[in-house]
Amino acid sequence: MIRLKHINKYYKVDEENLHVLKDVNLHIKKGEFVAIMGPSGSGKSTLINLIGFIDQKFEGSYLFEGGSLLGSDDNKLSAIRNQSVGFVFQNFSLIENNTVYENVELPLLYDGYDFGRTHEQVNNILGKVGLSDKLDKHPKQLSGGQQQRVAIARAMVNEPKFIIADEPTGALDSVTSNEIMNLFRELNQQESVTIILVTHNPEMVDYCSRLIEIKDGKIIQDRELVK
Repeated sequence: MIRLKHINKYYKVDEENLHVLKDVNLHIKKGEFVAIMGPSGSGKSTLINLIGFIDQKFEGSYLFEGGSLLGSDDNKLSAIRNQSVGFVFQNFSLIENNTVYENVELPLLYDGYDFGRTHEQVNNILGKVGLSDKLDKHPKQLSGGQQQRVAIARAMVNEPKFIIADEPTGALDSVTSNEIMNLFRELNQQESVTIILVTHNPEMVDYCSRLIEIKDGKIIQDRELVK
């Protein structure tokens, strides 16, 4: 589904070019649960921004489902990003003034749905993450784990091709972290949702089927995890 070939990424700082990603070659198949690990400054964030169609300024080629998106304008990339990628962040990134239902509904509205068509889809996905009874609550009325479940529901509601989860348990205690990771694993195994997990925590890697380690802008390890 995702194939990166000889990716190099530079940032210009004053008069210096910083080489952030160095000849990265990577493929991710549909249905995989991949962990990306590396220390701060290793290039993890740059890599997932590129995979998630946020950053298009790089050298090399990115093939998504066999096609190249190089040269696509911002409108096309925004449409593809909204339809193909779900994002889950450490800080949940929910809209505080919106209800749980409204937060989850938002990607569908961006995708052109009218309000009458969203009801079944939103209710269905909130049921899958165990929040059917929280539709009218606001984020501040929920626990951290419940807020992250809302974020996962929002990421999944328009049935994206893959989910990028960037340190999704970083703000949660260990018990809640395991609950969230079990939910990700369930979505991956039962519904074949492709998940790319970015984490610093080796314990979270145990839930994944593959580990990619990055250091100083290079992939230093890429291996299947034995279960």
